[in-house]
Amino acid sequence: MEREGFMEEIYRGILDGDRFFREADRGDEKKVREILERFDGLLKTWPSRTIEEAGRIPREMLDAMGKAGLFGISIPQAYDGLELGLRDLIRVVDAVSEADMSSALAFLAHLLIGVKAIDLYGTEEQKRKYLRPAAAGEMIFSYALTEPETGSDARHIRTTAELSKDGTHYVLNGVKTYITNAGYAGGMTVFARTDPARPGVLGAFIVETAWEGVHIGKDMPKMGLKASSTAMIRFKDVRVPLENRIGGPGEGFAIAMNVLNYGRLGLIAASLGMTRRSVKDMVERSRSRVQFGRPIKDFELIQEKIARCRVHQFVMEAMTDFTVPLLEGARGGDPVIETSHCKLFGTTRAWDAAYDALQAAGGSGYISTQPYEKRMRDFRVTTIFEGTTEIHSMYPALYALGRLGKTVRTLSWGKRLRFLLREWVTSFRPRRWHLPVPAGAPRRAVRLARRLSGMIRRRLLFGIVVHRAKVVEKEYFLRRVTTLSLYLFGLLAVLSGMSAAGKTGRDPGEEKEFLSYFLEETGETVRGNRRFTDAAKERVAGRICRRLFGG
Repeated sequence: MEREGFMEEIYRGILDGDRFFREADRGDEKKVREILERFDGLLKTWPSRTIEEAGRIPREMLDAMGKAGLFGISIPQAYDGLELGLRDLIRVVDAVSEADMSSALAFLAHLLIGVKAIDLYGTEEQKRKYLRPAAAGEMIFSYALTEPETGSDARHIRTTAELSKDGTHYVLNGVKTYITNAGYAGGMTVFARTDPARPGVLGAFIVETAWEGVHIGKDMPKMGLKASSTAMIRFKDVRVPLENRIGGPGEGFAIAMNVLNYGRLGLIAASLGMTRRSVKDMVERSRSRVQFGRPIKDFELIQEKIARCRVHQFVMEAMTDFTVPLLEGARGGDPVIETSHCKLFGTTRAWDAAYDALQAAGGSGYISTQPYEKRMRDFRVTTIFEGTTEIHSMYPALYALGRLGKTVRTLSWGKRLRFLLREWVTSFRPRRWHLPVPAGAPRRAVRLARRLSGMIRRRLLFGIVVHRAKVVEKEYFLRRVTTLSLYLFGLLAVLSGMSAAGKTGRDPGEEKEFLSYFLEETGETVRGNRRFTDAAKERVAGRICRRLFGG
């Protein structure tokens, strides 16, 4: 039986110590530093503003990125890559996003999603053929899933891959859109329906852009990330050799979803870089900007912005460090809930941090020669990448309900009733989590986490019993459950990180202050999301929209 993810077990009151307790991992700091120095050197030769004005990374810079090893950071050494582990790759994402997310996206998208399916699921022949040129930057990769009429609803993509009668190749037809790296790519991972009658039965294929029938459109003009290439791709009777299918027949959807886990982890790393930069800017600016005869650092509303952003940076760090080993597969279970939470928390809080940094800068922050405008334009799309904020505000609850529903449906009516009653009663019992934490904020965090575990379990059971199949339409309900889970995950990630830090002898005093702030924020959030039914404002919103749409 497939092992449950960490958060799935938490909902049932089970805390897996093997996954919770972890050693502090310093990674290969020397290699990371060398990579960052190379990227910094490239930005000195090709400044970000110059590339932005050109609207494209010059071929010479892409070649230089390849020679610097940036396209092979995480590709195994056996295929001429640098073979940095996931934790070190995430550190690189964090740092380069703080420097210039727009230029870095070419190799980040290539590594995190473009070639990831080949790296994880490819045959030895596929890896030898494609990972070597990918590592050298000779064949930059795209990830082609999104279509004009299907974004987050990946099960219902329309691109088809029909197996030829002789079984030697697939014939690929369809359209993909908003594809990152499309104009730079020599190869791409393409997802297509292999059974038109069965949505979600997909294949994953390696497609070379030079093949006949592959047509890449012009780069789309974008709000930000202007150095990145984004375009539409059309496939017309493209012959894809059978040996270029990744994984088995019908495994494409699972492959696509797992690859997106890496993309979502990359997004929280980018969010971390943005938030860290915003905190630095606010601290520096609030010291030097004087209003009413005082530096604005003395004003409570400015202090509030800085403190909130710094605490969110701390929580993002904890979430990232906690999720990396889960995704690397060493501890079992699909971390889909955890990576979804990382993406949602990281991108939304980092966007708030970017906004606050500009606000703290005052009128000068609005001037385009200052860095704030470009950062906000570049970062804005992260709340859309790899599933929108709205999707991730519901997805963890939907995923957990789907898994719980499968269990319930296997039972007879009598056993089903007994199961639901037993689970409801059990959700009120104290969670027996043996977490040796000091008094104060850490102990209060454990108590709140235990309480949230039971609250979430009861709401999942309520969704199964009361809403049943219509639960997918109860978006306010799903958002409330997901919000509770998001803050529960944040608390547990922070506690896990403090446990690991304690083994290094690091002074936890500052971290306890951060946790105290986050505890207060969590308490406010819980009070606003504890109800089972729609709030009056939510119901009124529905009535207003029905009138607007004439319904």
